[in-house]
Amino acid sequence: MNEPFTRPAAAAVSGPARPDDALAVVAAVAGYLAAGIDTDAVKAAVAGVVKRGLRLARCRLWPRAAEGSAFRGIPAPGEASPAPGEGDAVRRWLERSVAPPADAALRVPLAYDGATLGMLEAWPSAETPLPAAARVVDVLAGVLSPLLASAELSEDLAGEVALRTREIEAQRRFTAQIIDTLPVGLYVIDREFRIQAWNRKRETGTQGVVRDEVLGRTVFDVLHRQPRDLLQREFERVFETGRMEQLEVESNATGETRHYRLTKIPMRLDGDEVTHVITIGEDITEWKSVQQQIAQTDKLAAVGQLAAGVMHEINNPLATLGACLEALESRSEDLPGPARQAFEEYFRIMESELGRCKRIVDGLLDFSRPKARHKRRAPLNPIVEDALFLVKHHDRFKAIHLVRQLADDLPAIEANAEQLIQAFLAIMLNAIDAMEGAGALTVATAFAPDRADELVVSFSDTGAGIPRENLSKIFEPFFTTKLPGRGTGLGLSICYGIVAEHGGRVQVDSQQDRGTTFRVFLPVAGAGAAP
Repeated sequence: MNEPFTRPAAAAVSGPARPDDALAVVAAVAGYLAAGIDTDAVKAAVAGVVKRGLRLARCRLWPRAAEGSAFRGIPAPGEASPAPGEGDAVRRWLERSVAPPADAALRVPLAYDGATLGMLEAWPSAETPLPAAARVVDVLAGVLSPLLASAELSEDLAGEVALRTREIEAQRRFTAQIIDTLPVGLYVIDREFRIQAWNRKRETGTQGVVRDEVLGRTVFDVLHRQPRDLLQREFERVFETGRMEQLEVESNATGETRHYRLTKIPMRLDGDEVTHVITIGEDITEWKSVQQQIAQTDKLAAVGQLAAGVMHEINNPLATLGACLEALESRSEDLPGPARQAFEEYFRIMESELGRCKRIVDGLLDFSRPKARHKRRAPLNPIVEDALFLVKHHDRFKAIHLVRQLADDLPAIEANAEQLIQAFLAIMLNAIDAMEGAGALTVATAFAPDRADELVVSFSDTGAGIPRENLSKIFEPFFTTKLPGRGTGLGLSICYGIVAEHGGRVQVDSQQDRGTTFRVFLPVAGAGAAP
C-alpha cells in the first residue's frame, strides 16, 4: 500500500460517500486505464474522473519524467498548469528531504517494486466525502503505480528499440555505401537466381542497368547477353560445392576489347547451406596490359642475354666468310667464260645471303644491348618529321595517303633523335606493309590523355589489322607474318627496346579489317621515366 504524505487537516466536510459512489469512481478510472496509461491525455482524463467522482477542488498526477530525476504535473481538464518550481517541491517531498506542507491536500506517492514513480495529489472541496475520499485515493494509487511502472518500461523498451533500429539502419547505410564505393561491379543472387543486391558500379558499367529495375528479377533476365545455360551452371556449381570460383572473360561491348575477372563467392546466412552467391566483376584490362609488358620485357631481356653471348662468335666466322668471298672474287678473272658466268651467279647468291646474315647479327646487336647513347632535350615534332621525310622516299609509300596531326606547343623530351627515328620508321614500314601499299597513314602527336608528364606519338593505319592471337607476339624477336625474305622479325623488337631505353612504353590497339594504331608514350624532359 502506498502510504500518504498528508491527510486533510480538517474533516468538516460532507458526510461519507456511499460505497457504490466509490466503486463508480474506481470503475470509471479502470475504464480509462484499460488501454494503458502511456499518454498524458489518459493521465489527465484519470485526474478528471477522480476530481468529479470525489467532488474535489483540484486533482493532479505527478508522474516521473523520462530522465527519471524530475516530476511533471498533469492537471485534470480545465485546471491551470502547475506553477514553475512545483515539480522541484514534489521531488523533494518524494525524496523525504522536505516535509510536505500541513494543508488540506491528500498526497499519496505512487511507488512500485521499491521505485517512486510519481504522486497523486487531491485537494478536497467542501463537498468531498471524507474520509472515504482518502481511502479511494489510496486504492487508486495502488492501481496506478504498476501501470505507471509498465508504461515506463514500455517507454524504455521503445526507446531502446528505436535506438537499436537507428544503429542498425546507420550500419546498413554505411555498409551499402562501402559496397557502392567499391571500384568493382557487385551483385548478389539467391537460390532462385533472383538479384538481391546490385551496387553502383553495376549501374554505371557497360550494361548500365539501374538498381531499382533489377532487384527481384532473375539474373538471366538482366544479363541476357550471357548464355543462360552457362551462367546457370556456374551459379549451381557454387551453390553445390560451396567453393569460390574465378574466371577471366573478354568483352567487346564497348567497341574495344576489355578483360574482366569474375569471382563468385558463396554466402551463408544461417548454418552451412549456401543461401546466396556474390558475384564481383573487376576490369583487369590495364593489369593485363602491365603483365604483358612485364612478360615482354623479361622475354626480351632473356633473348638479349642470349644474343649478347653468341654475337661475337657469329661475327668472327661471318668476317672470315666475307674475306674468302673477296679472295674468290679476285681470282674469278682466271676462270674460262662459261665457268666464270656460273661462278658469278653463285657468288652473288653467297654475297647476298652473307649480307643478310650480317644484317640479322647487326639487328641482334642493336636489340641485345640497349645503347646508352647520348640524349639531349629535343622537340618531338621535328623528330617525327625527319622520320616521315625518310619513309616518304620509300618505294612502298607511293600509294599511301599521309595525314599529319602534330600538336603545337609540346614540351621537349630527352631523346636520342637517331634512335627514335629508327623506332618510328620500323612502326611506319610495318603499317605500310599491313596496307599492302595502299591506304591512309595518320601520324599524330599530343599530350598523353591520362598524364600531363607524357607525350604520345600515334601511328594509325587502315590495313587488315593484327589477329588477336598475334598481338602478344609482335614484339618478340624473329616473329613475323611477312613472306620469307620480306623481314627478319627484329624491327618492332628493336623499336620496343629503344622506347624502353627512353623511359617510354608502346601500346597497340588493333581491329581486324579496320586497322591498327601504335602509340608511343615518351616522358617530358625532367619528368623521369614512365612507370
